[in-house]
Amino acid sequence: MPLETVIHPSAVIEKGAELGAGVRIGPFCHVGPQAVIGDQVELVSHVTILGETTLGQGCRVYPTAVLGGPPQDLKYKGGRTTLSVGRNCIVREGMTIHRGTETGRGHTAVGDDCYLMAYTHIAHDCIVGNKVTMANYAGLGGHAEIGDAVILSGYAAVHQFVRVGHHAFLGGYAAVVGDVIPYGMAVGDRAKLRGLNVIGMKRSGMPRSELVQLRKAYRMLFDPDQPLAANIGRVAAAFPGSAVVADMLHFVEGKEKRHFTVPPRGRAIDDDDDGED
Repeated sequence: MPLETVIHPSAVIEKGAELGAGVRIGPFCHVGPQAVIGDQVELVSHVTILGETTLGQGCRVYPTAVLGGPPQDLKYKGGRTTLSVGRNCIVREGMTIHRGTETGRGHTAVGDDCYLMAYTHIAHDCIVGNKVTMANYAGLGGHAEIGDAVILSGYAAVHQFVRVGHHAFLGGYAAVVGDVIPYGMAVGDRAKLRGLNVIGMKRSGMPRSELVQLRKAYRMLFDPDQPLAANIGRVAAAFPGSAVVADMLHFVEGKEKRHFTVPPRGRAIDDDDDGED
């Protein structure tokens, strides 16, 4: 038996909008004519869906969230750009995501199973992976790339064009102006690396042997006595068979001209010493 779609009488669903099976649209929601709403999506109330926005199956969107608004970019001239949000995402109160720009990717993408807390913001042309958590008031500048299972703590801010590798952790109020390596833990303004996200590594099921390898490789990679390009070669030679180390190196190699988030000068290169090695 097909699931019933329920639309509150006060909601406005414009002609052309596509609604899946079992959709629930609460009071005072507005769904624009180019929106595609997947099966079993719930718009709780006072939700606005604008532009060419696709919302994946099972998403739940809370009051005053606005998805698919035009980009906050003075160069944008109103051209066709899009937004896609994956399956089973939770979008809390006041959260905003903007479509892409004509001069950028033209598309903003959010993966599956993301938890986007109240008043967070994802700007135009961002690419956000699966299982990303953004705590209250965290924000992404335009064109940012966020890997799978990244956690952004409250008020964390990622500068435009910055990449954050998978399973990284950004501390509260972190101002991130340089790329953060996979599993990196970035804290402060301007954010610095404070070791690796060991808790995230364990939660991901990483074997202890790989965790130890990655932490040793991390210390070698950010050895302040050598330039990053030289350290990359040293790490590759020291861990020739390690897939997790190769993953970290792939994030940085060939990109030495980019700005990276690095450990602070004069401090231990890995503050999170829990005796793993």
